[in-house]
Amino acid sequence: MSHTSSVFSILLLSGDPDIQSQFKHAFKDASVTVAKYSSTLPKDVTRRTFDAVIVELKPGSSGETSVIPTNIDHTHTLVIVGSRTVLKRASKFMLAMARQKTAEANGKEALSLEDYLEWKMGDFVKGMRNGSGQNLHPMLISAIERPLITKALQETRGNQIQAAELLGLNRNTLRKKIHDLHIPMKKNKTAQTREA
Repeated sequence: MSHTSSVFSILLLSGDPDIQSQFKHAFKDASVTVAKYSSTLPKDVTRRTFDAVIVELKPGSSGETSVIPTNIDHTHTLVIVGSRTVLKRASKFMLAMARQKTAEANGKEALSLEDYLEWKMGDFVKGMRNGSGQNLHPMLISAIERPLITKALQETRGNQIQAAELLGLNRNTLRKKIHDLHIPMKKNKTAQTREA
């Protein structure tokens, strides 16, 4: 998915070439304005509005917000202030937001579940490959299946017949998965009354 600067604009205040490169690569040069300090920004840039302001906080600094340009409206702008490590992680988060905003601006649906899962699993799969991981398929299916079943049960207020229908499973299969995945079930009031 591509996006343009008119859709999502970022002000990056960092002197770190790796962080600058990461943001420029992720968001394309046109949507990212880079400066080492807010005091070095040209006047025309200080008057612009940004969707996000990302500020590298140097080790030992007090973390004051004085490093953020004064014209930034904190109620309409995402502001992330953090160390190099935080900013490197922030670029991935920001890219997902930019994709979401681009889809909305183009009249398309929000980020699809498939797009989101692909984005989230990318680093995980790469890390597993680098660490000589095996059996990814059953591991990921299990990791997705538990919250899916839990949410279906919450949506149906614990009604296993309705949850099984929602999930497209046989009721007995759902019960086995609830047991095998150790999904806690609240007993309904009528069952509690019978046991008493």
